[in-house]
Amino acid sequence: MAKAGFDLKKARVLLSNDDGINAPGLKALEDAIKPHVSELWVCAPETEQSATSHSLTLRQPLRIRHVSERRYAVDGTPTDAVLLGVNKIMADAKPDLVLSGINRGGNLGEDVTYSGTVAAAMEGALLGIPSVALSQFYQDRHKVKWATAKTWTPKVLKQLFKLGWPKGIFINVNFPDVTAAKVAGIDVCRQGRRKIGGALTRGVDPRGDEYFWVGPQRDEEKFLKGTDLAAINAGKVAVTPLALDLTHAATLRNLKAGMK
Repeated sequence: MAKAGFDLKKARVLLSNDDGINAPGLKALEDAIKPHVSELWVCAPETEQSATSHSLTLRQPLRIRHVSERRYAVDGTPTDAVLLGVNKIMADAKPDLVLSGINRGGNLGEDVTYSGTVAAAMEGALLGIPSVALSQFYQDRHKVKWATAKTWTPKVLKQLFKLGWPKGIFINVNFPDVTAAKVAGIDVCRQGRRKIGGALTRGVDPRGDEYFWVGPQRDEEKFLKGTDLAAINAGKVAVTPLALDLTHAATLRNLKAGMK
């Protein structure tokens, strides 16, 4: 549980991601948060693990590579990295906070069900640690505005920890594709609808066998008021609280009432 008034300056923080230990977004997050916390640790996947969701490696051993002081890489998923970071690398004094990102690209709408970035924060929350996922939305992947995320990450975290949030909740943050000075504020909003995989490309390999490539086309509700998608399209930082418990309360009540 993230209690209101959490002191970020005294926090021991674990960073992870799904883009890998050498990702520019992870470096941006380190640079953004290091001046504002007591102690910074990194445990990230060895290679890119985008869209691995909350997968956990069970059928093969995992190895930890010491990269440099307080920086480690794991040859597994983002979930593996956070699990080993908390229970092995920082076992003697577990982190006060888990931050995942900064992802190269937004994690909006249904992206959260596929995202390894979001899953790393989810794992932190499952381990009882306040956790936040951070992503930088972009239109042109060759001009990702890392400076926007770097500038706004400390501002957003300070606001979040001033208010706090309950146990079983973690926070998903997306930064808009505008310069830091043009960000139109912070919008606390619900998850929108953004389903990836709308386009499938068919091909034939050199052996004559058919294959399919899942394309980036998305079915989106871009401007539905009150959603993360609307916030991003308005140039705002989108902040969405997500729950570990996926139970739909209204349907649960209806089914219970009807099955007596």
